[in-house]
Amino acid sequence: MKYFFFILTVAFWSKVFAQTEYSDYLATPYESIRTHLHYLQEGTYNDTLAALPFLQNSPSNEEAVKKSVQLKQILDGRGIYIEISVIPNNPNYYDSLMSGHFYSLAKDFPGIALEKQGNNWVYTKASMQAIDKYHHQVFQFGTGKIIELFPRAHGKKFLGLYRFQLIGILILALISTLVHKILVMVFGQFLANIFKKRGFETFASKAIKPVTQPLSLFIVLYILTIFLPVLMLPPEITHYLILVVRGLLPFCATIVSYRLVNVLSIYLQRLADKTENALDDHLIPLLRKTLKTFIILLGTLFILDNLEINILPVLTGLSIGGLAFALAAQDTIKNFFGSLMIFIDKPFQIGDWITSGEIDGNVEEVGFRSSRIRTFRNSLMYVPNGVLADSVIDNHGLRTYRRYHTSLALRYDTPPDLITIFMQGLEKIVLNHKDTRKDYYNIFLNELDASSLRIMFYIFFKVPDWGEELRARHEVIMEVLKLAKALSIEFAFPTQTLTMENISDPKTLPNYKNVQQANETFDQYFNINPK
Repeated sequence: MKYFFFILTVAFWSKVFAQTEYSDYLATPYESIRTHLHYLQEGTYNDTLAALPFLQNSPSNEEAVKKSVQLKQILDGRGIYIEISVIPNNPNYYDSLMSGHFYSLAKDFPGIALEKQGNNWVYTKASMQAIDKYHHQVFQFGTGKIIELFPRAHGKKFLGLYRFQLIGILILALISTLVHKILVMVFGQFLANIFKKRGFETFASKAIKPVTQPLSLFIVLYILTIFLPVLMLPPEITHYLILVVRGLLPFCATIVSYRLVNVLSIYLQRLADKTENALDDHLIPLLRKTLKTFIILLGTLFILDNLEINILPVLTGLSIGGLAFALAAQDTIKNFFGSLMIFIDKPFQIGDWITSGEIDGNVEEVGFRSSRIRTFRNSLMYVPNGVLADSVIDNHGLRTYRRYHTSLALRYDTPPDLITIFMQGLEKIVLNHKDTRKDYYNIFLNELDASSLRIMFYIFFKVPDWGEELRARHEVIMEVLKLAKALSIEFAFPTQTLTMENISDPKTLPNYKNVQQANETFDQYFNINPK
């Protein structure tokens, strides 16, 4: 029985198509599309006629009507307006790209097309399957079922809209506002309280709250993209509404991502505070600026793409302009990668005293392009990071010990035994000082020059910075001068003196003291064997 009615249906519509008055409805792509869309409008509604372009490849009348209505819903829900006047009105229209008598309905739905079968232009069998797929894409999560609850488009209009559409807009606005408030409360209070209970008060106040507003708006806008097609507004209105919503979606996502960088920065700052390397503290601002710049550029491209602006010329222009920019700004790019190498290799950290060629000073900041070096003249040097990355750097700040090397010049008339006692006193000064290295030092009579006997005084200080080194030097030098005064040691200076004296008489030597008296003075100075 089923097959009997099917045969009768096919025979009936074959007879219909044989009649001139119906075949004219499908004679050209223009006539077929006009038949479909015209008879689904208010005032001319006739779903039987609207289903004519679908009938030839549909198993039943009901299925053809269903497909015609679904395709109209797809076009209206996506806001696609079909310009009838530009559709070819040639019965033998030939598409060279598709290599046949085909005509694609809309570029947004490439799977839906008409083909010439006999003398009629009808929707292809592939279009029947594509309509179901596109209908599920436009009306997500089963929202297409809601359309069946709406009355057929007829009756009075207010502001160009039917009553059910106005009610739907009001309901959607209320739901969006309610969801936004709930999400702000959830993200702004619930999550913030969780972080505060775990000791992340700064994280909760500076990071979570600024993200809640754009994040909740993003979710609300996504909900709007789901329910806007259900309202079945006029295509012109739907098109611009969807365009605005699709443009705001990546805009809100960009703001969320931009502010989430601050969340990441706070987390990384907590990790950096646990390390002794101060260079990490300057890496975080550089990383934050780089990520924010990248997010803004990427978000801009997504916004332009969602606004249906062809970004291919933009990308092409950026690639060509980027090449020209790279050639023109190769030094800047070199400095940028130089800064990356500094952060990776860590040849120095903030506060270190470094020397590299004419560069000599303390590192104050490592930036995106250059580093700031505070010289000992208190001037500020801006050194390109590319120069630092390619240079030999002497990092005085990483020293465990700071060397002090000087030469003590004694007069030639100083007795050898007195020199020995003086050198023993120098060794005692090194061993007694709290900041000197005790396991390695060199104190030797090292040189006989033209005007003096030179004692090499080669020691090391275990101090954290240059200021402490200067203090330790001062203390040691003062002890050396006190010891020399106590032993009546006189330091020489470059002079030439002509003397006539009797060398054989020891009493004629200036500042002479016998060894016994020098030993007594040495013991008294260092509190050895006190009486």
